[in-house]
Amino acid sequence: MANVREKVERRIGEKLFLKGDRCVGPKCAGVRRAYPPGVHGKSRSRSRNRGGSEFSLLLKEKQKVHFFYGLDDRQIKRYAAEASARQGLFSDIFLRMLEGRLDSAVWRAGFFSSRRACRQAIAHGHILVNGKSARIPSRQIRIGDTITLAERSIRTGIAPAASERLKHYEPPKWIGLDKAKGVASVRGVPEADEVGMTFDLTKIREFYSR
Repeated sequence: MANVREKVERRIGEKLFLKGDRCVGPKCAGVRRAYPPGVHGKSRSRSRNRGGSEFSLLLKEKQKVHFFYGLDDRQIKRYAAEASARQGLFSDIFLRMLEGRLDSAVWRAGFFSSRRACRQAIAHGHILVNGKSARIPSRQIRIGDTITLAERSIRTGIAPAASERLKHYEPPKWIGLDKAKGVASVRGVPEADEVGMTFDLTKIREFYSR
């Protein structure tokens, strides 16, 4: 499965942080082999740099969201529809909905190295929001919410591991983090320059409006 996730990043051509901490170092597949997987990967890399059809560009942006946030087509389509229906800039609203998911907030807080691990922890009851168990990864968090690890996580070794990670981690501005207590708080809204990925989110709306 690890190799499959690496091949996805190489095919897309950008770091998607599918393998957690490995993606930020020299062992990242996109650094070691900065071309698509397969026998003809290097030649495909040259053609990728020249662009592609309009549909392929739209599809690529949707795939980036799919893999980066771990969402299926149905979920992305629903978020796109909701963002289109609201007043304001589509890209800002859509991004805030994605980043406002509980699994994204837990990842941004630095408790775990990947969104996949965050979703598992949430589903298994290791995450509390405002002191209460939260088991739905798609839950939308709000300004003022606090996120902590459940007391039982200490017995499983999850809390000590998270505490060690937090020593060397700095969250984005919209997440407040008390490293000593292991408490994250939502104190703002996410901005595009804090995401760590280059998205053209307008293409998501174009993809679903075809």
